[in-house]
Amino acid sequence: MQLNFPWIYPVRVVQVVFGIIVLGLAAYAINIPVSSDTVNFMLFNGIWTAFLATPYLAFAPAFFPHAALQFVVPAVEAVTAIFWFAGFVATATILPPPRLCHGGLCNSLQAATVFGAFEWVLFMVTAVFAGLGALRTHREGRTGNAPPTTTVNLGV
Repeated sequence: MQLNFPWIYPVRVVQVVFGIIVLGLAAYAINIPVSSDTVNFMLFNGIWTAFLATPYLAFAPAFFPHAALQFVVPAVEAVTAIFWFAGFVATATILPPPRLCHGGLCNSLQAATVFGAFEWVLFMVTAVFAGLGALRTHREGRTGNAPPTTTVNLGV
């Protein structure tokens, strides 16, 4: 029995939700007059993920296969993972130690850092699978509509 489970779509939903959470936390921090370029970059990451990268990554391979060229999807995945890594590390460096972090601004930046780290992990996982799928497709000489990484073959 072969069970095909599209695991990528629940991951995309989590990526969008986390992106919106970071967007809200960064927007709150930007509203405080003492914001920095690092916080602005986290705001960009939230917007990029929730409204550009994740919708493209979710819908282009299924509905617009020509817009999801063989190596474009893995490239968007990798660039987004790099953005999140840079964002959460940079945000973590501007925060004081946890015992000195009091108040809404500091707590929101701590939360944005944690959600940013989760986003980085999620995008690293999806980037690896997209890259492996692109390499497999390239080796087999296929130009299929959807990348082969959208389903998991449990082989049961």
